[in-house]
Amino acid sequence: MSKTNLPRPTDAELVILRALWKLGPSTVRRVQDELNQNQPTGYTTVLKMLQIMTEKGLVSRDESERTHVYEAALPEEETQKQLVSDLMDRAFGGSARKLVLHALSVKRASRKELAHIRQLLDELEGGAK
Repeated sequence: MSKTNLPRPTDAELVILRALWKLGPSTVRRVQDELNQNQPTGYTTVLKMLQIMTEKGLVSRDESERTHVYEAALPEEETQKQLVSDLMDRAFGGSARKLVLHALSVKRASRKELAHIRQLLDELEGGAK
């Protein structure tokens, strides 16, 4: 399976991926410590999740040392693109317009976020000409 065709992570897997993106390559203990800041999570639970995620290709495992080190298979931005693309296809019939309209109607964007969105739209529009 290519890295761009990895399975969609579950909610629990995304929590672990967020920890790995924040921390970089990490041991199970380090990931558990990070997760425990928000919600108590057992060591064996984190270990089992990372083992499953390794089998699915969502993380890689460095076994060269006694303590295994795990790393996200894809950068955060690439995973986000895959998730948005999947959501757009499944929930919005492939329509970027519907996705953006719903996203902006669900949660109010800050002035700064709206300025970034306008800038992106200007750039996309300029590239289409």
